[in-house]
Amino acid sequence: MTLSNGNALSVTTTNGETKTNKTLKIFVGYDPCEDIAYEVCRHSILKRSSIPVEITPIIQSDLRKKGLYWRERGQTESTEFSFSRFLTPYLADYDGWAMFVDCDFLYLVDIKELIDLIDDKYAIMCVHHDYTPKETTKMDGAVQTVYPRKNWSSMVLYNCGHPKNKVLTPEVVNTQTGAFLHRFQWLEDEEIGSVPFVWNFLEGHNRVVENDPTTFPKAIHYTRGGPWFEAWKHCEFADLWMNEMHEYTNEAKKKIIES
Repeated sequence: MTLSNGNALSVTTTNGETKTNKTLKIFVGYDPCEDIAYEVCRHSILKRSSIPVEITPIIQSDLRKKGLYWRERGQTESTEFSFSRFLTPYLADYDGWAMFVDCDFLYLVDIKELIDLIDDKYAIMCVHHDYTPKETTKMDGAVQTVYPRKNWSSMVLYNCGHPKNKVLTPEVVNTQTGAFLHRFQWLEDEEIGSVPFVWNFLEGHNRVVENDPTTFPKAIHYTRGGPWFEAWKHCEFADLWMNEMHEYTNEAKKKIIES
């Protein structure tokens, strides 16, 4: 199900140009094991956004029914959207800018602040993490893999109309290696723009520096596992996620009663 808000606002990018009020398409990775994480992530974006956004879960079973996804799940895939995420430009009709984000994110500020960083000279933009996890497992026991540019693909702004991104067809996404996709090997290094790490703030890795607001997270990524898993109920920033979850569930109950 695609959900959107009714907001409208022009966006001025870093190159000084003003974008039209085109709705930002946001694709969120969905896994049935983390349904509540998706709902809370979606809620955190919609409630704070001052620009028009349209949020669509990337659901593997739906993609399979449509003939867009057919690759078998590998042993190193910790979620159902490990590879389907790279269909984002295709799902956005190779038009405009779109965003992909893992479901284990919590947004704390208006998504407009991120969109204001867009620069059309790049094919994609993301946080350039230098991250090697200490844990051997993550989430609910899934294997923690280590590879170059780890977590870069967990939140990506795609310039969907960029010629290089048109290589991301269903055929390529279903047949190419994890290295090719997660390391963005269809692009040159200079075509990968950078955004501040606070937009993909890795819980348990990144740190807030006291009295330095540039280190305060704008989007928390519970990449090791979030409070929706029993083993991670007491992780850093668990209280923020729980508060958002309670707000979401209360609103959902209210809608059911009103209907």
